Amino acid sequence: MTKGILLVNLGTPDSPSVGDVRKYLAQFLMDPRVIDMAPIARLLLVRGIIVPFRAPRSAKLYQHVWDPERGSPLLYWSRLQQKQLSEDLGPGYVVELAMRYQNPSLENALQSLRQKGVDSIRVIPMFPQYASATSGSVIARVMEIISRWPVIIPVSFAGAFYDHPLLARAFAAKAAHINHADHDHVLFSFHGLPLRQLQRTEAGGHYCGKAPGCCQTIDYRNKHCYAAQCHRTAALIAAELAIPESKYTVCFQSRLGKAEWLRPYATAVIRDLAAAGTKRLLVFSPSFVTDCLETTVEIGKEYQELFRREGGEELQLVEGLNGSPQLAELLTALALEQPEYSMA
Repeated sequence: MTKGILLVNLGTPDSPSVGDVRKYLAQFLMDPRVIDMAPIARLLLVRGIIVPFRAPRSAKLYQHVWDPERGSPLLYWSRLQQKQLSEDLGPGYVVELAMRYQNPSLENALQSLRQKGVDSIRVIPMFPQYASATSGSVIARVMEIISRWPVIIPVSFAGAFYDHPLLARAFAAKAAHINHADHDHVLFSFHGLPLRQLQRTEAGGHYCGKAPGCCQTIDYRNKHCYAAQCHRTAALIAAELAIPESKYTVCFQSRLGKAEWLRPYATAVIRDLAAAGTKRLLVFSPSFVTDCLETTVEIGKEYQELFRREGGEELQLVEGLNGSPQLAELLTALALEQPEYSMA
């Protein structure tokens, strides 16, 4: 019996050219799980405003991180993760890689597994915390593709792994060479989401955003809440590194548009810390297992410049998990776990 494993990350343009970046942004932002508004309004916003203005700027940023030999860092590290997992699982497994947007495409990766005759497929969305715009979109697209197959083989999906002990240990290992006591404060910066998307994850509608500090802890009422999962991830990493609660802050980055997003905003926290006299800041980005624009450029460059303008001295970004052996161990565990939910 041969088992198929499919790793899925968000995506990357095929090149840092404006045309390829425009194509990537259009596919990404037209996903109704990413921008959840009426189709016509989304089309006008994305095609008429966001993509034309954002693509040239984003292309310049991609050129900043694009390696002449490796290409896209996200794709490079993702292929290495695929290779490591394939070696760790050994015979009896076929490991494919896909991006939710652009290439390698989900459709081609699933077709490859089908052509290789696998008896089942285990899909691992590479997002520690669940969000409809990331894991939810991957799951929905996989089910849409497979539903058209004449024979639907058993398919299972790895759930959110925000509280997996191997995730916290992996990030702690990345920071093992850094003495956090030398830093005045630690930030756990997670990718932001519109607040309305979180409120929709609670079926009852009586808890999210209504109870004071509702995201600070996680229980049966908010177990699907992205923000609560982020706080839990931060707490577990902090515990691994013995960082006291008073010395770290959870914040959210990459806000887009004028809608209310998850707070506190990373830029506001950085300004406040600098104004309060913080000179050295250590930053983790635990919503990404692989370094990308949001880590190396947004945090490592733009937030560094912001912090210094506001009076800080050094903002140090902890490297993503990328090709670490700890991440390989985590992916192996997720591949071998009993299916959390499946379709067959």
